[in-house]
Amino acid sequence: MSIKLESVSKTYGEQVAVQAISFEAKAGEIVGFLGPNGAGKSTTMKMLTGYVEPSAGVLYVSGINVAENPIAVQQEIGYLPEHNPLYVDMYVKEYLAFRAGIHKVNKERITQVIAQVGLQEAAHKRIKELSKGYRQRVGLAAAILHNPAVLILDEPTTGLDPNQLVEVRELIRNLGKDKTVLLSTHIMQEVEAVCDRVVILNRGEIVVDKDLKALKTDTEQVIRVTFDYKLEEQFVKRLPNLVSFKNTLENNWILVFDSEEDMRPAIFDFAQENGLKILGLNAENKNLETIFKEVTKQ
Repeated sequence: MSIKLESVSKTYGEQVAVQAISFEAKAGEIVGFLGPNGAGKSTTMKMLTGYVEPSAGVLYVSGINVAENPIAVQQEIGYLPEHNPLYVDMYVKEYLAFRAGIHKVNKERITQVIAQVGLQEAAHKRIKELSKGYRQRVGLAAAILHNPAVLILDEPTTGLDPNQLVEVRELIRNLGKDKTVLLSTHIMQEVEAVCDRVVILNRGEIVVDKDLKALKTDTEQVIRVTFDYKLEEQFVKRLPNLVSFKNTLENNWILVFDSEEDMRPAIFDFAQENGLKILGLNAENKNLETIFKEVTKQ
């Protein structure tokens, strides 16, 4: 595993930032690392990079114990923080050469990375002349210069326009083909567009750790239906696979089913058997945003 956390905790005095979390991520996997503000995401990322020591537990990056060999771990990690720290008066190629010198990377690698992130046209421009999207590309280029096994990306698409979003998403997907990518963001659409798996933190604990496709498959089916007259609850309970229901107005119901099968035909059959007419029917399957809200309620 490229990333492995075993019962990791971090406390600041009496304040618990992270509480006994464990998870793993392998090469070729893009993991959405989610949680509300104060959930412990930044603390966890800082512990992974060796910037902050855990109060308990063990972290590994590429099989290396972070506490025992933080320098070796940092050589395995490429990190793009939320506020991309760039020397804006430098030219793109000049800045990347400066960063390459830190990692002792040759000029051929600089040229290769510039092509990989699509910076050829901007390579001879000053960074301050670039758009936000191209600045993010520069940050990503700097993060992958030393060909790390693990990429930690903190809000990499914040402030990008729709065209830039598409470009950076595609870039992250390509980088994730042979690297482990930990993507921290508040934008659920980014996770659904890019990630293979989701880890959600709340109050320092992991509340969800699941493959994204499986998470969507497992979600309950929510259907709003309006009949032509008010029904008694005892009749509604006859619907198959029904796990909960709510009568919002006289004839309107919110029905929740636990089934992979589309339950709308069953509702039509139910209406016909009971001499009812359906005036409105709308399926509202849960998405990642609604799941996030449910598991992070304070």
